[in-house]
Amino acid sequence: MKRLTHIGTDGRAQMVDVSAKPMSKRRAVAAGKIRLQRETLDLIASDQIAKGNVLATARIAGIQAAKQTAQLIPLCHPLPLGDVKIDVVTFNNGAEVPCTAQTIAQTGVEMEALVGVTVALLTIYDMCKAVDKEMQISDVRLLSKTKQTVHSAESGAAE
Repeated sequence: MKRLTHIGTDGRAQMVDVSAKPMSKRRAVAAGKIRLQRETLDLIASDQIAKGNVLATARIAGIQAAKQTAQLIPLCHPLPLGDVKIDVVTFNNGAEVPCTAQTIAQTGVEMEALVGVTVALLTIYDMCKAVDKEMQISDVRLLSKTKQTVHSAESGAAE
């Protein structure tokens, strides 16, 4: 088993020092699901939820949350997010929320993608809880993460 990088030799939690790491283009994709009753999905589709447009609000909430990840997760590094995309895909008995986050930084962006997904799902839950008492959030997971070397400005190319 690998050593936990957030635990120092003295056993205390610490932020990982990434200052010596090179800048890399980082991308992470995460997703999660929420089970909804058919009637709730119909109300969402017809924009009849009292709190407003559920899908648009969930997307904006997820994007905003991804940008705030370092404020929410104590040992996460604050990252300059270059892009966050969140979608809400409805199906027969619920919805799936994929989130893609990208940055050029010294550490990965998977926590931002996971936080974006989670808050988007929680927003759907909050906005629909008055009409659906059986909602279930599930399967929040990291689907992929990539890292590409960023070359100097002289070459102008990324691998």
